[in-house]
Formats: sequence, C-alpha cells, structure tokens
Amino acid sequence: MILSGVAGSGKTTVGQALARRLGWRFHDADDLHAPASIARMRHNLPLDDAQRQPWLLRVRSVIENAVRDGAGGVIACSALKERYRRTLAGGLSGVRFVFLTGDPQLLHQRLEQRAGHFAGPALLDTQLAALEPPDDALTLDVAVPVDALVERIVADLRA
Repeated sequence: MILSGVAGSGKTTVGQALARRLGWRFHDADDLHAPASIARMRHNLPLDDAQRQPWLLRVRSVIENAVRDGAGGVIACSALKERYRRTLAGGLSGVRFVFLTGDPQLLHQRLEQRAGHFAGPALLDTQLAALEPPDDALTLDVAVPVDALVERIVADLRA
C-alpha cells in the first residue's frame, strides 16, 4: 500500500496509523532521500526528475522487498506523477495506491505548523503544480480525521 500526495497531506501520520491497524511495516520514503536532495529541499528548491530518479529506485526496492516478503507494507511517498508511480509499482502485483488530497489552504496550514521536516510550505505550490492525480487510486480528503481515513482504507482493502 502506497500512500501518496503532496507535502502536508498526512501520508506519514495516516500511514503509521494504517500500518499499526494492519500489523504491517511502515516505511517513509522521505527517509530514503539523499542528503544533497534533503539540503536542496530545505532551501525550498524542488527536485528535478534526474535528482528524484535514484530516490524513486530506492523506494521501489523497499516495495519489491515488501511484495516478496508477503507480510504487507505501508509506504508514505509523494508519487506526484504517473511516471513516478509506474517506476514505484510497475509490474508488481498487489501494490495499491491511496491518494490523500485536500484543500491547499489546509495543507499549507499543516506545513506551517510542522516542525523539523525538510519540506516546508514553500514547496507546496511546486508540488501542486507538478501533481498528476492518479486515476486508479482510492482518493481521500484529508480534512477527515485520521481514524476515519484508516477505516476507509481498511474497508477498501477488504472489498
């Protein structure tokens, strides 16, 4: 299960809660960024596709391991574009996407209140501009409480 969306959409918060609920491992793709990429984003500079590609391949490796192990996994990853999602999950069976979306004002407010993360509010506009919402994902509005989002995802998995 890949939770996707722009910065501030709650991928990590929802992903951790979902992983606990399902008894699956949680991985945050942000932990797999190269130090140079993190430094760039701390300076409010978005990554280009060439800078992003090695990171996507590291995330794909985590996904491949989860599929191979069969134990289930939840991965929080922006996966903003269709080609990124193909890199992450193309050819792998059983990988599903959940797209977390919300009002840009709410997302910006969340980022303003978030401390210690390298992706701040200044990157939100570039992410929203680059975003290609998925056609084949469960799409959920992040204005809903986390517990309700988790229940909706679990219900979708069981359906």
